[in-house]
Amino acid sequence: MRTAVALLACLALLLSPSPAPAEGPQATYVLRVAAPMGDSAQRLLGLGYDVLEQRDGADLFVMGDSRTADELRSDGFGSSIETVMPPSQWAPRSLADTTYYGGYRTITAHLAHLDEVARAHPDLATVVDYGDSWRKTQGSGGYDLKAICITRKSPGDCALTPTAPKPRLFVMGQLHAREITTGDMAWRFVDDLVGSDLTALLGDVEVWVVPIANPDGVEIVESGGDSPVLHRKNANGTCGSGPRGVDLNRNAGSHWGEVGSSTNKCSDTYRGPRADSEVETQALESLWRKLYRDTRAPGDTAAATADTTGAVISMHSYGNYVLFPWGWSTQKTGNDAALRKMAQDMAALSGFRAGQPGELLYNASGATDDWVYDDLGVPSFVWEIGASSGACGGFLPAFSCQEEVHWPKVRSMLVSAMKAARKPY
Repeated sequence: MRTAVALLACLALLLSPSPAPAEGPQATYVLRVAAPMGDSAQRLLGLGYDVLEQRDGADLFVMGDSRTADELRSDGFGSSIETVMPPSQWAPRSLADTTYYGGYRTITAHLAHLDEVARAHPDLATVVDYGDSWRKTQGSGGYDLKAICITRKSPGDCALTPTAPKPRLFVMGQLHAREITTGDMAWRFVDDLVGSDLTALLGDVEVWVVPIANPDGVEIVESGGDSPVLHRKNANGTCGSGPRGVDLNRNAGSHWGEVGSSTNKCSDTYRGPRADSEVETQALESLWRKLYRDTRAPGDTAAATADTTGAVISMHSYGNYVLFPWGWSTQKTGNDAALRKMAQDMAALSGFRAGQPGELLYNASGATDDWVYDDLGVPSFVWEIGASSGACGGFLPAFSCQEEVHWPKVRSMLVSAMKAARKPY
């Protein structure tokens, strides 16, 4: 009997049609989901959905594919389609390519740009290699992690020591790879620091810029060319079927593993197997500890001392927000009044809204800005740059939007941050 069954199974296999070819890239959907502040919003995040940094009243917005609406429904959330984006087309890029999607610079162009600026302005700029990306540690390509320090150089400047003589403003872009506006803002900031009226401000402040904090992820994004891949995480091969990687803004070791992050390896908010598991996270935290004194005692309510200097800005998109700690809770920090005023001052220059994440969006743990304040006491902020809709909104604004819309606003906030870094508290 078993032999007969086996023969029939083989015959059925031979007569069956060939398997359908694997599906190509799929359209991406942005869904409007009713999720008021509080338990509903936190449950949505806890389920591992790709919840965007955008809120409209009681509604949040989730990015997903054609199956996501059904998945939300089964989890008890109603949704409606807000936007449908065409599928990304993966294509290998030539090493000679320096731009994609109408003018955005590739990761190789960004790294070359830092070296070119340092060569052209040795009296102002120093490039620092602060680590390796995940792919590079695996011997599968990857990139150096690079920062540039810009100041009017005097003895002791740009040294990797927390006792350096000048206050330090640290600015980084594309921790989330798909947020391509932020890398362009960093490029423009570097150029302005060495070639405009901003140079005059560099006598008593150091500016550190990491234009691309997640180069492996950016490589995935730019592989789509004129249809960039909406990849958020790093490239750590943790998921075979969904978007690979770990969310580097849920991986930091401050209240890691709590609200607003996922244990699902295929979720866009996957926090990693443990706090600080990712080499990109480790490298950033190591660099920050070399740049800043620790001026804050342990404890969620402890305040940093009044002699704290510096500030850290992590640029993201989108929503037009200036956010500050705590992000894991609506609890206030020990320096809430000063952080709130600094955020409000910056936001007023650009028409953004200022507040804690839980006041404006939702709570999320394991974020880099929480880590910087928690570990070192340094003022730290997230800027969510850009509107949620329109030609200059979302993750993929037309390149012309950077010069015409985003840069004037961001530049004014950066100047404000440079000045505030001298005595933030």
